[in-house]
Amino acid sequence: MSDAPESPAAPEPVTMRLMALADIHRVREWRNLPEISAYMYTDHEIFDNEHARWFGNAINDPSRRYWIIELEGVPVGLANLYDISAAHRRAYWAFYLASPEVRGRGVGSYAERFVIRYTFEDLALEKLCCEVLATNAAVVKMHQRYGFQVDGTLRQHVVKSGERVDVVTLSLLREDWASGRWSDRG
Repeated sequence: MSDAPESPAAPEPVTMRLMALADIHRVREWRNLPEISAYMYTDHEIFDNEHARWFGNAINDPSRRYWIIELEGVPVGLANLYDISAAHRRAYWAFYLASPEVRGRGVGSYAERFVIRYTFEDLALEKLCCEVLATNAAVVKMHQRYGFQVDGTLRQHVVKSGERVDVVTLSLLREDWASGRWSDRG
C-alpha cells in the first residue's frame, strides 16, 4: 500500500497555462481580495502602478514562472515558481485559489502536482521549497500530504494586520519525490 495521497475525484478539467499580459487586471483583483491577501506577506492594497511593476517583472524574470489555474476554461487561481536557482538547483513555490467555489474540489492538489512535476522533470531541480503563514495550517498539511517536510519556523517573520506572525518553511527533495512516497503516476 502506498503513502500517496489519493487523487481527488475531479470531473471538471483543471488546466494550467502561463500567465499572460491579458491577465494583468484579473491578477491584481485577486491579489487584493481579503481572503487572498490574508495569506500573503503583504497587507496593503495593491494599486495599478505597483502591480504593473510587479507584473512586468513576473512575466519577464527567468527566475520566475507564473501559471493561471483554470477550471473548465475559467481562471480560478494562480501558481508560481520563484527564486529558481540553477546554481543551487532549487526553487520556491506558492499558489492561491481566488475563486472560493472551487476550493475543496481538488484544484489546489492538481496545481501542487503540476508544479512538483514541472520542478523535478522539466527544470531538473533537486529541491522545491515553500513558505506558509503558520495561521494557514490547512495548506501546511496539504504540502505534507505531497511529501513536503517542515524544515522549521521563522518566528514572528511577517506583520499581518499589525501582529507578528510565524512562517513555516517546508521543502520537498527530488529523492523523496522520486521514491514514490507520494504519487498519482499510476
